[in-house]
Amino acid sequence: MSEQKEQSSRPRQQQNRQPGLESEMQPRPRVHDCERHGSRKLEDKVALITGGDSGIGRAIAVAFAQEGADVTIVYLNEHEDAKETERLVANEQRRCVTVAGDVGDEQFCKNAVDKTIRQFGRLDILINNAAEQHPQKKIEDISAAQLERTFRTNIYSFFYMTKASLQHLYEGSSIINTTSVTAYRGQSRSTRLLGDQRGDRCVHPIARQSSG
Repeated sequence: MSEQKEQSSRPRQQQNRQPGLESEMQPRPRVHDCERHGSRKLEDKVALITGGDSGIGRAIAVAFAQEGADVTIVYLNEHEDAKETERLVANEQRRCVTVAGDVGDEQFCKNAVDKTIRQFGRLDILINNAAEQHPQKKIEDISAAQLERTFRTNIYSFFYMTKASLQHLYEGSSIINTTSVTAYRGQSRSTRLLGDQRGDRCVHPIARQSSG
């Protein structure tokens, strides 16, 4: 399917809040393939996923559960979405811990990791997935508050979560950082902050060094 046809088959989604709610999207995004059966490659592993309540984070949580992992999902305040992700993980006969709060706050990140260890006794995989973006027509429209807010979520959280997790990781553990496709495709009609699409790439070498 061409990109143009693919876009025309998906109706525009607009919500007057951020973060948005997956529960209000029509049609609802497809989370996983119901006919797929995992091969248990992550049997009894534990993963912590930021932004795990919806979107890519939810898909990761369900896929990991299908492979035998228990998960902690971290999210801001989308409680209904988080409950749905918890339900989907439970359907795979795995456990899901939900932690609500701001990943841009270092103490919260420490608390989220500590809660994971208390619940599961271990941490094997960290997925830094939480992100936000605020499209503006020109750079003059980007406020200092918006700049800081975006970097706290998209950049600082990667450092905070990695720093808090390191003492619990071991040889063979994984730290996975996600980024937006916009970093590679670009957007012709709007200006987004550097931290939205490109800044998080600078964290990758640090994460590799820390876990290796």
